Amino acid sequence: MQTITIFSGSADQLAQKYMQGAWELGALLAERGLTLVFGGGKTGLMGAVADGALTRSGQVVGVINESLNTPNLAHAGLSRMEILPDLHTRKARMSALADAYIALPGGYGTFDELFEALTWAQIGLHTKPIGLLNIEGYFNPLLALVDHAIAEHFIYPEHRQLIICEEAPHALLEKMQAYQPPENLSRWVERP
Repeated sequence: MQTITIFSGSADQLAQKYMQGAWELGALLAERGLTLVFGGGKTGLMGAVADGALTRSGQVVGVINESLNTPNLAHAGLSRMEILPDLHTRKARMSALADAYIALPGGYGTFDELFEALTWAQIGLHTKPIGLLNIEGYFNPLLALVDHAIAEHFIYPEHRQLIICEEAPHALLEKMQAYQPPENLSRWVERP
């Protein structure tokens, strides 16, 4: 696990607990010599996670689509910025660069990226670790929804193990380093 793709919110005026958690994760990734790949923005948690890594001289790769590559949105001073024509190409590129994924608190875009990574794992397109940095329980309602979908038989129980969840960056990275894909992962595709 050398390159971590981060999914995170870019909204302004977020609570300091979220900004601090994102910054700490970025700093930790850099301290461990891991490359951070993210959406290329300078605002919200996107900016905070990148800034955390940059302050520790980390490698930070932004992947942004053309319509968002503006001075008000794009992060300056990254190790590298890749500009892609559209959101679909951007997401595919971020996934191609990833050895693992971490979702930070966010909104629709973050949920979209997270669920795409989970879906791809569910159908066997990858076996990369997928982590949630669950800052002060932010993802608890989402995890409850996943558990409800399992109870209602929309998600196989073993696919719950695709989600690695911790509140502290150190603990999350440790679990992700030790990750083994769940047994019977191909069940979704190879149904009896």
